Amino acid sequence: MTSKKPDLATSLTNRPLDDPLTDSLAAFSDAARGTAMERFRILQPHLDTDVPLTEVARVSGHSIRTLRRWLTRYHDAGLVGLMRRGRSDAGHRKLHADLAHRIEALAVQKPRLSAASIQRRIAEVARADGHPAPSYATVRRVMGALDPAMLCLVHEGPTAYRDRFELIHRHRAERPNAVWQADHTQLDLLILDANGEPARPWLTIVQDDYSRAVAGYSVFLGTPSALQTALALRQAIWRKTAPDWPVCGIPGTLYTDHGSDFTSQHLEQVAAELRIELVFSAVARPQGRGKIERIFGTVNTELLPELSGHLAEGKTRRPPALSLSELDQAVGRFLVGTHNARRHSEIGMTPNAAWRGDGWLPNLPESVEALDLLLLTVAKARLVRRDGIHFQGLRYMDPTLAAFVGEHVTIRYDPRDMAEIRVFHRNRFLCRAISPDHAGRTISLKDIQQARTARRRALRQEIKGRTGSVTDHLSDADHEPRPKPSAKSKLLLYKEDRRT
Repeated sequence: MTSKKPDLATSLTNRPLDDPLTDSLAAFSDAARGTAMERFRILQPHLDTDVPLTEVARVSGHSIRTLRRWLTRYHDAGLVGLMRRGRSDAGHRKLHADLAHRIEALAVQKPRLSAASIQRRIAEVARADGHPAPSYATVRRVMGALDPAMLCLVHEGPTAYRDRFELIHRHRAERPNAVWQADHTQLDLLILDANGEPARPWLTIVQDDYSRAVAGYSVFLGTPSALQTALALRQAIWRKTAPDWPVCGIPGTLYTDHGSDFTSQHLEQVAAELRIELVFSAVARPQGRGKIERIFGTVNTELLPELSGHLAEGKTRRPPALSLSELDQAVGRFLVGTHNARRHSEIGMTPNAAWRGDGWLPNLPESVEALDLLLLTVAKARLVRRDGIHFQGLRYMDPTLAAFVGEHVTIRYDPRDMAEIRVFHRNRFLCRAISPDHAGRTISLKDIQQARTARRRALRQEIKGRTGSVTDHLSDADHEPRPKPSAKSKLLLYKEDRRT
């Protein structure tokens, strides 16, 4: 009496889990699974209806020995056992183990050796030891089996290994204003500076880590400084006048790089006063700043190509035409009106909505004046005159100044808005003085500098025109060149110079 053969489901369910042949079907290719099914169909008459293996061998054309081997492997591991498996020693059957170890040792030497150089050295060793010399392909195959991470660490150093093979943890803050990030980038754009010359501007962004919302920014010329960081932080912390820009408050942590402006003593004092924890990224490790780098990339790829002076591969298709204040407005419209208001793919909502959440009250300084005293590092001493305070060609007035005529005060100002200044007397806030000629307007320091340059240029043109007009009215005689003094003539300076 023959024993009942297990069906396919039973063999797959009851096969031993610790068997070396046990694998998942998903680990094999479609071709390998197809081969296994072909072998199963050949064995199926014997498994289902007890057809003798000799008859199966006659019909299928396979040897009885092959069919018995397939049957044993099928009983042990099911369909996976019928997979065609390559030899574990494929490619190394003719290579002595000692030679393989020597190839691996040479592959991790410094400086890096080429496969051809290693093959020549191993061939000499093999002939000396009486072994067949491995081919170039065999050496390449042994080298290719080495761990790429190990090769990177050996030949390129720990920095390259860290950037390519180390796991990174993409952390997200637990709530809005828990962590802010701040960084600078030089924009791929040329604008016109105060003298009308092309210049490449910088952009500073302060971003909320939880919501991805931009809390503040600063566009400027020159190298990044503590002033630009302070201006961006001031804008980020205080309430915005625009209703579609709700982000404000004091962050719990400010995450920055190791730039000199971020590690300045002034920023440390501000952080201590506002109880902000300063956290600096590891030197030469930008992985933790990927979120803010993504915003910079978005500005460079979406906004700047639409502006005059955009740099593509170091060249501009359209000449620069924007001033710094015009660029500031364009960047502000993009960051506030586009980035903060559109759905972010990673968080599934707009940054503004993520920052608002279910409604909460951010922690704010006592007053904007107290914030200015901390952050606005541009401080100038000025004398209060009877008609106000004169600064940068503008006049500032406030009724509070009536009691301080003739006294020296300290003013602090935002270079992006020179329509008003903050006045302090002995480190005590007095008032916000307004320029009456520019009330209700926003005028930047760059605007003033451009106006001065334009005025000087106009005066030079007028001087040149007047000089030309006078020259046109001169007679031809006045234009005749005067005879040059004779080479023999000499100015007599002393009595001894007179000829006798």
